[in-house]
Amino acid sequence: MRIDWGAAWSALPVLLQGLLVTLQVTLLGMSLALLLGLVWTLSRRSPRRWISYPAAGFVEAIRSTPLLVQVYFLFYVLPSYGIRLSPLATGVVAVGLHYSAYTSEVYRAGIEGVPRGQWEAAIALNLRPLQTWMSIILPQAIPPVIPALGNYFIAMFKDTPILSAIAVLEVMQTAKILGSETFRYLEPFTLVGLLFLGLSLVAAALVRWAERKLGVRSASP
Repeated sequence: MRIDWGAAWSALPVLLQGLLVTLQVTLLGMSLALLLGLVWTLSRRSPRRWISYPAAGFVEAIRSTPLLVQVYFLFYVLPSYGIRLSPLATGVVAVGLHYSAYTSEVYRAGIEGVPRGQWEAAIALNLRPLQTWMSIILPQAIPPVIPALGNYFIAMFKDTPILSAIAVLEVMQTAKILGSETFRYLEPFTLVGLLFLGLSLVAAALVRWAERKLGVRSASP
C-alpha cells in the first residue's frame, strides 16, 4: 500500500485533537506522579512502621504489576465498590499512580545523595523536621534528579496509548476510529508514529538541555 497523502492530510486535524488529550493525560499524570512520589519517599523514611511499611509495599506492588492491569483494575473493579471515574480521569489516576512508584525511587536516590553533614548541620541548628526538608534537603536532592524525572515523563507520554483499552480518546484511539471508518489504517497510524517520534525527540532534547543547565548527571533509581 502507498500512503494517500490526501487522506493523511484530512486525518491530521482529528489526530491533533487526540494528541491534545494525550498531552493532557501526560501532564496531569506526571503532576500526580511527582506529588505522590515524594509522599511515598517521605513515608518510607518515617520511623513509624505503620507508615513506612504500607508505603514500601505499595511502591513495590505498583512496580511489580503492568500498567494495563492497573488501568483495568481502576476502571472495572473500583465501580464495584462505589468508586466510578470517567475514562479520562481513570487514565490520569492510573498513569499517575503507576509512575509515582518510579518517581519515588528517583527521589530516594536524590535524597540519599545529600551529604550526611547536611543532616548533622540541620540538627546542630535545631531546625524543625519541616524546615530541614524544605530548606536544606529537598533543594539539594531534587535538582540532580530532574533529568531522570524527565525521562519518566517521556516514558509516560509513550505509555498513554495503553489507555485506548478503556476508550480514552487519545491519539491512538482516535487513529483506530479513523481507520475503522475509512478502512485505511496506514495513514493514521503512520501519523501517530511520527507525532510520537517528534514530540519524544523534543522532550528528550529538553531533558538533555536541563541536564547541561544543571550540570548534573541523571540519577539512577
